[in-house]
Amino acid sequence: MTDIQIYLTLGVFATVILLIAFDVVDMVVAALLGVCVLIMFDILDRGDLIQIVQTASGPLALLFGGMVVARVISRTGIFEWLEDAVLHATAGSGKRLLLLIVALVALVCAILPNATAVILVAPIIVGVCRALKVDFVGPLIITAIVSNAAGMLTLVGDPATFLVGSAIGLSFIDYLRLVSLGGLLALLVIVPLLPRLLPEVWAARVTLPAKRRPVTIERPAFLALSLSVLVIMVVLFLVGESLPNTIIPPQVAIIAASLALLVVYGARIEPVGEVIRDVDWKTIVFLGAIFTLVQAFVKTELLQGLSIQLYDWFGGDFMPVALLSLAGIGVLSSLLANIPVVAAALVMTTGYLVAAEAVPEIALGPGFTDWPDTTLPLFIAMMFGGTLGGNATLIGASANVVAVGICAAHGKRVNFMQFLRIGLPIAVLQLFVGALYVLALDAILGSGALDSIAH
Repeated sequence: MTDIQIYLTLGVFATVILLIAFDVVDMVVAALLGVCVLIMFDILDRGDLIQIVQTASGPLALLFGGMVVARVISRTGIFEWLEDAVLHATAGSGKRLLLLIVALVALVCAILPNATAVILVAPIIVGVCRALKVDFVGPLIITAIVSNAAGMLTLVGDPATFLVGSAIGLSFIDYLRLVSLGGLLALLVIVPLLPRLLPEVWAARVTLPAKRRPVTIERPAFLALSLSVLVIMVVLFLVGESLPNTIIPPQVAIIAASLALLVVYGARIEPVGEVIRDVDWKTIVFLGAIFTLVQAFVKTELLQGLSIQLYDWFGGDFMPVALLSLAGIGVLSSLLANIPVVAAALVMTTGYLVAAEAVPEIALGPGFTDWPDTTLPLFIAMMFGGTLGGNATLIGASANVVAVGICAAHGKRVNFMQFLRIGLPIAVLQLFVGALYVLALDAILGSGALDSIAH
């Protein structure tokens, strides 16, 4: 790639972000226009499509599968029943609603990818907000942010953490030992910020009717089959990778979507085409375009050069690199979709570790899992930066884009600055907590207090 093409790529990036930030054009249009410019100037060619598909197919499959399963479950009436239960639990208090959102979304995100969790709980939150006579935009933004933080509770909770964990061969149990406590801390720091960021919702109070019409499930058999699909999805997320024929989360999502569509077809509730049509294709197209833009950035080889520069600056002192990585990836993840940013950062970090002779050159290839314990804080810092940095803006994580899309579907358009007002303070505090956790983890690993991780 020539210098002109590198400058043009960076210029396209900046222009797309500014167009979205100042709401000049729709974010999908801005991203697609950026892709068109890169293609026209031969910055992206047919060979890049293979790499884009490899990087984007997994996260987009997770998103598509979650959308289909949630859409099918929405026809069972279970959301209306849950909405009534949550409304009763709030006792008419906006404060209780926000605290319930944190607890409910954290529970769901511990076993399901964050974007899927947002899709599942959003209808409930919108209904409860309307009953409490408060704007649902703020609570849905909080839902996305909580889902991203709670996605760090387990290995399967967030595509970005899964990407890093799978790249270094981190098992589900090892993840619980090394990372989950940090995810819990990142989740808890949201709570004291809620009354400041959403004061109107926090202070809201309405009197609920003493007697409400009970919500009944009209098609219990359809509900049972649909929830069975969800259970299968959750179980396969948890154990699929340990089966003789490994089933990774994106494959699980496609299996679950197929079973959900089979249930719809067999129950004759509605045409399968209706379910497919209601998938949020706008969000999927936008994320696909962002993945394409990031591939162009990776192609500039700026990240590869940075890995060598990191070694020149810090040598074999890993902790400054980990903290710089956490901050840098956090900033980039707020401006671009966090999943492709983390994928690119993996290349940079691995290159640095090879240059520092912490791992052999074979680590640059796929399948290497013999990572020394001293290198683990670098990768965990990447998880914090990618997952929590994405909370700052509406384009920073797939869950954010999904939440914004749901708001639009219910007649409320969320702009960049509106999301930034809530997301940025939370992201900054979470990244600070993440940095403290990485420092503490490095000290613990260095002291040998944790047993050596066997991959």
